[in-house]
Amino acid sequence: MTIPQIPHEPTARERQGLLRAARSVAIVGFSANTARSSYYVATYLAQDTDYRLYFINPNAAGREVLGQPVYAGFADLPETPDIVDVFRRASDLPAVTDEVIALGSPVLWFQLGLVHEEAAAKARAAGLSVVQNRCLKIEHARFHGGLHLAGFDTGVVSARRAVR
Repeated sequence: MTIPQIPHEPTARERQGLLRAARSVAIVGFSANTARSSYYVATYLAQDTDYRLYFINPNAAGREVLGQPVYAGFADLPETPDIVDVFRRASDLPAVTDEVIALGSPVLWFQLGLVHEEAAAKARAAGLSVVQNRCLKIEHARFHGGLHLAGFDTGVVSARRAVR
């Protein structure tokens, strides 16, 4: 499945399409600290999705967390991820955006609380789809029956495997 290119802030349906088309996710700014949101998102993705996951943190490079190696940077990844999920300070987003453009990943995802219009515009101009101020875990769970639109647990219990 091809990752769609969306030249604006994706709608809910378009974000769903991005998540369904993706097969791999890199988490930039991943932390092995279980209290950090990046660890929580990684745990969810590792347990509840089929995505190939790549954790990036130069301070934890060489370690294995959640059964996955932690990489120092994009150059160390075995493949170009379909989605780059960013957990960095807003001031770091332009530099991360430049790296992701050079890497060739089709989707740049700024986590909840992260917005940088200049970096997003640059990425879109380079042909990337950009999602800002959204949690990838919440969005994935929301589209797969795990959360209500407002982010609440729906209480839906199903033996059906979610379609990605």
